[in-house]
Parts: sequence; structure tokens; C-alpha cells
Amino acid sequence: MERGIHRIDHMRVKTQWTLAETAVQFWRMWRAWVGLLLFTAPALAEENTTAYEALRVVGREVGRDAVHQIVSITGTRGDPQPDKWKIIVEDPESRGFRELNIVDGKIDSDHTVDRGVAGSTEGATIDVSRLNLDSSGAYAVASHTAEASHTTFATADYTLRTDARGEPMWIVTLRGSSSRPVGTIYIGATGGTVMRAEGMFSGATMEDVESDYDQGDGSGVIPSTKRKIKHAFHKAQEEAQGVFERVKRSFSDFIIRE
Repeated sequence: MERGIHRIDHMRVKTQWTLAETAVQFWRMWRAWVGLLLFTAPALAEENTTAYEALRVVGREVGRDAVHQIVSITGTRGDPQPDKWKIIVEDPESRGFRELNIVDGKIDSDHTVDRGVAGSTEGATIDVSRLNLDSSGAYAVASHTAEASHTTFATADYTLRTDARGEPMWIVTLRGSSSRPVGTIYIGATGGTVMRAEGMFSGATMEDVESDYDQGDGSGVIPSTKRKIKHAFHKAQEEAQGVFERVKRSFSDFIIRE
């Protein structure tokens, strides 16, 4: 009788232990599933086409020559990449410009536009052989610069065009949760240099801080503040260069591999 009671107690303990083990295993599986969901959600958010991929669509559907007639590339509300790219292409035959809208890896619309909306005053075409920074890389550089200046943002607008010297440049405008701009960062698309940061570091370039902020004896509150701005901008610029080295991507290599 006593042996039977011990056997029943042993079975109860074993059953309770099995249920507890099952509950632990279920909890571990649940945590793993939630972790996987959280991990894949950002990846899905990054599936939108990058600027290089949009240019590849132009080359495939319009022709390789069109890639060398690009005047500007723009995309808005990127999170981090926009769901549509607007590409302005010079049309030598009509002596005008075409606006191509790239959505989901294909040309969604194609129509003629006036020179005034071509994306640059001169309508200069971009030398794509000098591109070393895709829009994904431009986002990495811009977001690091924003972090360095303690600027928070929700989405990014992108424009790729030539500067006054004919060099390709990314202009990334960061917007807050209310869609209001909180800063604009100008990044060289060849070397990845942050040239300017409007709305951050008091909108100063390194030329500004080195020529104007070092004037005088350096005493007082204002010179001290200016020195801090110079230091912060210079440090962010150096760090952004390091980010560029990690994310740089030659468009020529990209298009050849494809």
C-alpha cells in the first residue's frame, strides 16, 4: 500500500515537472518567434528600391545611354528608402527633359517636363562614373551626422544632382514625425564628405568655422560657443567619413555586376 502511494506521488511530481518543462520550452519558442518578428520587420522596411536600383531600371527599360543623361534623382518620405524615385533625364532628341517615376522596380510613368523643374539651374547631367554613394549609403552618413548633432528625425527626402562645380552631391533633408524639416545635409557623392549641415551645427561649413570663428582673442561666451560648434562639426565630419568608407559603393561596379 505504502509502495503504491509513493508511486502515485512520483508520477504526480513527474507530470508536474513535464508540464513545467513544456511551459518553459513554449516560452522560449515564443520569445524566439517575437525576436524573429522584430528582426525581420526592419528588413522588410528596407525593401524599397535604392537610387542605384532605380537607375538600373532606367538603363534596362530606356537604354544604357539614358543613364548618362541623368540630371537629378529625387525621392521623398524615405523610411529609410522612398517608395518612389523621380528621375529627370535629358532628352537629346527633343532638346528637353523626361521625368521617369520608378515604383516597385519598374517605370510607373514617363512624361516631358520643362527645363525649370529639371533639378538644377544649368540642367547639368550627373557623371555616374563618379558616384560612390548609393541612397542607402547617403542615409547612413546623414543619420550619423544627425545623431552627432542630437537631431531626431522620422523620414528622409533625397536629391542627387550636381553642385556648382559639376560634382555629384546628395542633399538629404530629414523630417520629424510631424513631417517638418529638422535639418538638411549636403554630402559629396564621390568622396562622402559632409559639406554642409543646415539646421545643425548652426548651419556652418568647415570654411565658415575656420575663417570666421577663430577671429579675435577667443575670450567670452560667443567665441567659446563658436569653438564648440567648430569642434562638433569637425568631429561629425570625420566620423561621417568613416561611415562613408564602410558603405561606399561604386555605381560603375554595381551596374557591371548586374
